[in-house]
Amino acid sequence: QVQLVESGGGSVQAGGSLRLSCADPGNAYTSYWMGWFRQVPGKEREGVAAISSGGDTTYTDSVKGRFTISRDNDKNIVYLQMNSLKPEDTAMYYCAAAASYYAPLRLLNPDEYNVWGQGTQVTVSS
Repeated sequence: QVQLVESGGGSVQAGGSLRLSCADPGNAYTSYWMGWFRQVPGKEREGVAAISSGGDTTYTDSVKGRFTISRDNDKNIVYLQMNSLKPEDTAMYYCAAAASYYAPLRLLNPDEYNVWGQGTQVTVSS
């Protein structure tokens, strides 16, 4: 199964910005909902943002106004622009595709997504 490839993570100070990218090298998922998730060791994976093939978006409350998800279907890349980063944003970030016939009902629930990348670490220091 073709995987997704994340990049763009790193270490920044609080208030800084990062842009994560999720590449779909096989051009396999441009028709599906795509999401960004994050996970801290010992905690469940959390949905951050999701975007439909047509550009509809949804965000978890804690990142609204700070993060922006977008996608370039010509380049097969999904982005997560993260501004005003906080230490509590520190996590491993994963992108995923909900590659199924039906659109996901729970857009930020990891169980609705079945194709995942390997993750990219984001660390925000105070």
